[in-house]
Amino acid sequence: MEILVFQLYGPMASWGTPAVGEYRPSSDHPGRSALLGLLAAGLGLRRDDAANQQALAGSVQFAVKQLSPGQVIRDFHTVQVPKRDRKARYATRKEEMAFSSDRLNTIISRREYRCDGLWRVGVTITDNSDWTLQDLEAALRQPKFLLYLGRKSCPLAAPLCPMIVQAEGLQQALSVDMPPVHDQQKRWLGLPDSVDYYWEGDAVDLQVQDTRYPDDDLVSRERWQFKGRREHHARVKEVE
Repeated sequence: MEILVFQLYGPMASWGTPAVGEYRPSSDHPGRSALLGLLAAGLGLRRDDAANQQALAGSVQFAVKQLSPGQVIRDFHTVQVPKRDRKARYATRKEEMAFSSDRLNTIISRREYRCDGLWRVGVTITDNSDWTLQDLEAALRQPKFLLYLGRKSCPLAAPLCPMIVQAEGLQQALSVDMPPVHDQQKRWLGLPDSVDYYWEGDAVDLQVQDTRYPDDDLVSRERWQFKGRREHHARVKEVE
């Protein structure tokens, strides 16, 4: 199989999961929504371009090799919100803030980040894809929009190094030699002896150990709507 492989590293990353109230947790690895957003930014697709956003979602499948999930860190923000009004409906943040200060309350928003996480990503395309792997590789090398690790406050700290490889399966593809982010990355990033693989579809050379159903499959980027999907997982001991 032909697979586009690239790496993700940064001092901070935030892979959003379903959030309730003021708490914003992060997954330990990039999910489908985050990776679709990364490719869309590289291609220059805007969030309100629903047709091309849906076309991209139907064109690709992802696999992730988690070399390190990083350390969890948490911070908090103070956020202004309008006072409770059951009759009011706000379509945008601008509408929420269109009040005088005496009609605004302040709440605390807690957010999770992954510090010094390192991941490799594999992309395969479907039969009806509107893009080739070469198109996606070029978009990652020269992105139209800024790329980041889940939040705009989490920039990339190492080159993506995208490359197209021929492999018998996802494990072989994601184990291809890539430039290290640090010459002593195993020591400084605390890389464990075992790695986690997450993938969609058939990995060919990985045995499914469990299957999860994250709610991160894109329905509408503009309305911020997502649905559940099937994601397979396996933990494998790395061979030096």
